[in-house]
Amino acid sequence: MADKMDLSPHLTQLFINNTYVDCLNPQKISVYNPATGDLVSDQIPIAGPDDVDHAVQAAKNAFSPGSQWRKMSNVARGRILTRFADLLEENQDHLAYLTRLTLGAPYHPFGKSEIEMAIGCFRYYAGWVDKFAGQSFPADDGFYKIVRNEPLGVVAGITPWNGPLACVGFKAAPALAAGNVFILKPSEKTPLMAAELGKLVLEAGFPAGVFQVVTGDGSTGALLASHMKVDKVSFTGSIATGKTVQALAAKSNLKRCTLELGGKSPAVVFDDANLDNAVHWCVNGLTTNSGQVCIASSRVYVQEGIYEKFLAAYQKAFEAKRNVMGDPEATGTELGPVVDKAQYDRITKIIERAQSEEEGTLLIGGRPKSTKGYYIEPTMFVDTKPNAPIYKEEIFGPVVVVNKFKTEDEVLQKANDSRYGLMSGVFTENLNRALRISSAFDSGMVGVNCISMINFACPFGGTKESGLGRELGVNALLAYTESKTVLINMNYKDSSW
Repeated sequence: MADKMDLSPHLTQLFINNTYVDCLNPQKISVYNPATGDLVSDQIPIAGPDDVDHAVQAAKNAFSPGSQWRKMSNVARGRILTRFADLLEENQDHLAYLTRLTLGAPYHPFGKSEIEMAIGCFRYYAGWVDKFAGQSFPADDGFYKIVRNEPLGVVAGITPWNGPLACVGFKAAPALAAGNVFILKPSEKTPLMAAELGKLVLEAGFPAGVFQVVTGDGSTGALLASHMKVDKVSFTGSIATGKTVQALAAKSNLKRCTLELGGKSPAVVFDDANLDNAVHWCVNGLTTNSGQVCIASSRVYVQEGIYEKFLAAYQKAFEAKRNVMGDPEATGTELGPVVDKAQYDRITKIIERAQSEEEGTLLIGGRPKSTKGYYIEPTMFVDTKPNAPIYKEEIFGPVVVVNKFKTEDEVLQKANDSRYGLMSGVFTENLNRALRISSAFDSGMVGVNCISMINFACPFGGTKESGLGRELGVNALLAYTESKTVLINMNYKDSSW
């Protein structure tokens, strides 16, 4: 085994109550550099029951009536969130490096855009702090009616490995803007950047217990999801784990849940589509972060009139991505390895099975890219069988299936015949068709002449087994608050009750 790196001590500690502390649970996690396979650290702590209890109690204290956070003005809270966004920006190179060590995503284009999304989220929600008003209704019936948006309390955010800092922005920024306190549990595959955030929390001026970080594996996430003093859990990850989180939340204190559970996004290209634009979006939508994004355009449907031209252009652009795959630290690299050996083995087995069982025709790719590290070259299957696993299931790697269609009704049936419903895309010059198709797609988000993108001002989430609830936009603020109705009797002196 390769020698581990010499990491700063705080990167192998928990951040609880504004202090870096040693984990009480002696169990540790090992993390590796996917570009080389070398050990990064074998000392990543797994927060156990006592550690989680410690963090939750600190959060409860920070949220208690009369606490500094609860008494803080909206202006002051917004100022802290803005300062935290500034600190993310000032430290983005180092944060990206810590993520890249165990994720393997190059800084350009993914690493930079992922951090910019987090920075944008904190700035966006800082602006909402003093503008998230409730409602009021006139006393025409003798009762003046007020609806308040009140924070839930202790919120746990369980984030994925593929967008570790962006998802902190998705979850922590609206939760804190709404007045909650937040406990971050990062993925065990990308824990280093999250540990570093404690230093920025202190510098931004968050009161003790308001923003904490506990590292660990699935057992730590389960402790948070089932904790009786945690009021909400927001989870991003697989369907199977999401269902477990929801069950634990329900069986404990019926805590609120937001679940974002992945996708198998269809991109539908009609005969009248701008070919260059469709190819650009479909290729980049699949190869970003080596295909390890939930909104990847992993199912492409092309109308028969343009199919051959599209396929030739798509294949050319797809193969060109091989030339920008390599060392994440090297200039010009756009595609790095997949996250670890487990992911590498899983994807290669899926490709091998698809070939051996003739689930479709392998057009390009399908081979390991390097003898060192966990590189998988972009892979394309065409003419896939409608019930083949490679066609139906999320792969979470640089693997796409491309199929032909004739009619609008046919492709809509195929696009919607999925357990997932996160994102869809339609490429056409016909505005009426675009609006018609966007309405007919069974997905939480639709791109018209684009795909695989999000905006922090708009709700993000899916239908069916892609999850529950929405992140981003004002919808996230609503998800982190409880509506409270206050009825004021304006005529109580004259009441005959």
